[in-house]
Amino acid sequence: MKVSVLQETLAHGLSLVSRAVSPRSTLPVLANVLVATDEGRLRLSATNLEMGITCWIGAKIEEEGSTTVPARTFGDLVNTLAGGQVQMELAARTQTLNVRSATSNTDIKGIDAQEFPPMPVPDLEGGIHLNVADLKEMIHQVAFAASSDDARPVLTGILVTVEGDRITMASADGFRLSVRSAQLSEPAPQPIRVIIPARAMNELARIATDGDETVTMALPPGRGQVVFRLKEAELTSQLIEGNYPDYEQIIPPNFSTRTVIATADFLKACKQAEIFAREGTHIARLNIGGNGELESGQVEISAQSEETGSNETVVDANVEGDSLVIAFNVRYLREVLDVVHTPNVALETTAAASPGVIRPLGDDSFLHVIMPMHLGN
Repeated sequence: MKVSVLQETLAHGLSLVSRAVSPRSTLPVLANVLVATDEGRLRLSATNLEMGITCWIGAKIEEEGSTTVPARTFGDLVNTLAGGQVQMELAARTQTLNVRSATSNTDIKGIDAQEFPPMPVPDLEGGIHLNVADLKEMIHQVAFAASSDDARPVLTGILVTVEGDRITMASADGFRLSVRSAQLSEPAPQPIRVIIPARAMNELARIATDGDETVTMALPPGRGQVVFRLKEAELTSQLIEGNYPDYEQIIPPNFSTRTVIATADFLKACKQAEIFAREGTHIARLNIGGNGELESGQVEISAQSEETGSNETVVDANVEGDSLVIAFNVRYLREVLDVVHTPNVALETTAAASPGVIRPLGDDSFLHVIMPMHLGN
């Protein structure tokens, strides 16, 4: 293999795939990145056997070939090289990759590419097509609510369902639920219901570029995998086996109080409350319209800590229905408000011990359910 590539192009490619490298594995090759020529371009791949990322970058190919080199060593080296052309030449017999740039000359010992796990070549014919901007927003609005506890593996994933021209993503961790749907440009050939690891979806959002690019999602038959193909990159992930809970049962069918509040004001108040709530129970108390000295069109968000003090913020709101005092985990409130893009948000509540529903005003494609916290007397 003998290739020439721009330093910034190579560094960008390595940054895309490096998050799939396995840092702790009994297989040394999984700590490496595959560097291979591929139809006039340079292909970089990394995998931890659960998730794999491949990207293709422009390069001048003088001799075809492939090898794998330690991802961290190679990445750190490329990041320190001067801008401009980087020449790479492989000594196939010793699997040593010579990397030259300006005054730098480096030999990196690699492992034969034959030992690298084969990456699937998916049939994208029956795949579904999504606008990248829509996909990234969907992931941002659901992935944060997935569980990080491996005790219930299905909850560490995002349930993705496709019926006709409608795609829905849902995630829950037992305390909250995020559901986001979107319309596809064309109907899917058949219904889809899979659980994809939230980590893989977050990586997909990271490597997807902004703009009008399209991503194709395909499910290779019988492999238990999902493949997302972008213009210059591809992500493969194992699916999570199991039955996802029926989240529809968690969504309250009605409410007795509907509070419409400016998203930015609500978020700011929650951030202030979190400064004090994080020292203890993470509880933020919401006094909604009419209780005590509040006017009917106000909400007081408060939190306190025995160690650091207390905070109360009163925010104007449009309150329809009964006044109510209810408590939520303030971090959960802050995280959902961070991904709401409408100027106003509606909080639907029924009772202090019943879940609350947050909906962006004027956008029925997203909803978030938060379980309440117990308020001590």
